[in-house]
Amino acid sequence: MTRYLVSHDYGMGGLWWWITAGSPEEITLTLSDVEVVSDAELLQRADGWNLEEVDLSGPLPAPLDRMRDERVEQRKHPDFGATAGRSPIYLRMADEDGTWLMELGADGRRLRQIEVPADGPALKTEDWPFNPPFDLYDPQYAAMEMEAAVFETAWRDARPDPDPW
Repeated sequence: MTRYLVSHDYGMGGLWWWITAGSPEEITLTLSDVEVVSDAELLQRADGWNLEEVDLSGPLPAPLDRMRDERVEQRKHPDFGATAGRSPIYLRMADEDGTWLMELGADGRRLRQIEVPADGPALKTEDWPFNPPFDLYDPQYAAMEMEAAVFETAWRDARPDPDPW
C-alpha cells in the first residue's frame, strides 16, 4: 500500500487528503470527483500540510464516504468510464441559459470552451480563473460527447469572449 495525495477541486477551493491505497487507479475507481496528484513540487509542499490520513480499504470520513457511494452507483451504469483515459474529449452541455461546448484534456480540465447563449452570439474562451476537473469516469458524460469536427467548426465561427471572467 502506498500513500497518495488526493484532491477534490470544486473550483473556488478544494479538499485534500493523504490516502493509502494499492494504486492511483484504485482511488479514482473507488471515489468520484477526485484526482490523485502526481506533481512533485506539490507533493513536497503538501508533505508539510496537516492533512487527514485515510486508508481506502477502511471506513471513510465525510465527504469521502459520499464519493465512494456515488462511485458505486456510477459503476452500475454501462457508460461508466466511457470518456476516461482519452484526450481530448468534446462535450456538449445544455441548460435553460444556453449551450456549452467544451474540449477537455485527459485530466478532465477544460482546454477550450464555447458558450452559445440562447439570445446572442457564440463566445469562445481558452482561459479561466477556476478550472476544476470533470470526473471523466462519470457515465453522464458519454451522452454529452460530440464529434471533434463539430466543436472545431463552432470554435472557428465563435468570437472571442470580450469579458471571459
